[in-house]
Amino acid sequence: MPDALTEQTAPVGRPLAEPPAQALEVHDLRKTYAAKGKAGPKEALKGVSLTIPRGSIYGLLGPNGAGKSTFINILAGLVNKTSGTARVWGIDIDTDPRAARAAIGVVPQELNLDPFFTPRELLDLQAGLYGVPKRERQTERLLQAVGLADKADAYARTLSGGMRRRLMVAKAMVHAPPVLVLDEPTAGVDVDLRQSLWAHVRELNRAGTTVVLTTHYLEEAEELCDTIAIINHGQLVACDSTQSLVRRLDQKELVVTLDHDQDAVPGALAHLDARLENPRKLVIRYKPSATRVGDLLGAISAAGVGIADLSTIESDLEDLFLQLTRAPQPASASAKANDDEYR
Repeated sequence: MPDALTEQTAPVGRPLAEPPAQALEVHDLRKTYAAKGKAGPKEALKGVSLTIPRGSIYGLLGPNGAGKSTFINILAGLVNKTSGTARVWGIDIDTDPRAARAAIGVVPQELNLDPFFTPRELLDLQAGLYGVPKRERQTERLLQAVGLADKADAYARTLSGGMRRRLMVAKAMVHAPPVLVLDEPTAGVDVDLRQSLWAHVRELNRAGTTVVLTTHYLEEAEELCDTIAIINHGQLVACDSTQSLVRRLDQKELVVTLDHDQDAVPGALAHLDARLENPRKLVIRYKPSATRVGDLLGAISAAGVGIADLSTIESDLEDLFLQLTRAPQPASASAKANDDEYR
């Protein structure tokens, strides 16, 4: 990885010190938006508390309107919280807001690039906005790091979508923030570009950057993140290591290809959670903690059913996400208006 992203530096305007154990610390964070139009006050965050360790890739998941954007915008200094405390890289966002903002870089979902600026000009401008002295700017090294050195003087409007995404990452890194937030970084991009961006995120993390990732692609979170928090209706409904969250489901499926057609699930297997997806495909759902595959195969054999092939399907993060976020929707029209008018 190029030096521009491997050097351990302090946020702009703050002397280099022993890095904190926690990159982000949030306690009882609340945000209530005032009444807007016909909608009453909206409580976007309802006492969220979480700690993000230094050096992690941390997933922040939730359905639309769950409060993720509000959470990020409070940390970035774009939205004022109603109550609670938050520290970015050990810096309280209330007592030292300027240093706290310098410790975090946010890559928004939207590609907000001036089309008539070149990548070099955009990075220099962004560095100037953060007060980075010219002698300390890493423009060329950042361009090299994100693979845009050969496009440094091309207008941003001529760059491909993937190049613009990478430029957004470089833009967020001009002030050497130790914490980087990626808000839906792969929304609407093709598979190849998504894989490329995943590889780049891993490189940033190996270089020492703490990454907070919001995404609607659950396979992305499962692939990248070591820890995941799920927010729903402004509340934290789950927070654990990715593997532990998936294990909480304790569900698997045994898919059995039969050696001859069946009209229905054999009566001898009626006590199992089984279904016939087609005349030769029998699917049995079971809990690995309570049932052994050998016992299931024994039951199938005892039922006089021949097996041509079999496989198992593991539960994934999507199953848990749906399980945790399928909460009842607001019943009243006014409550629905609240959800529609606030994010």
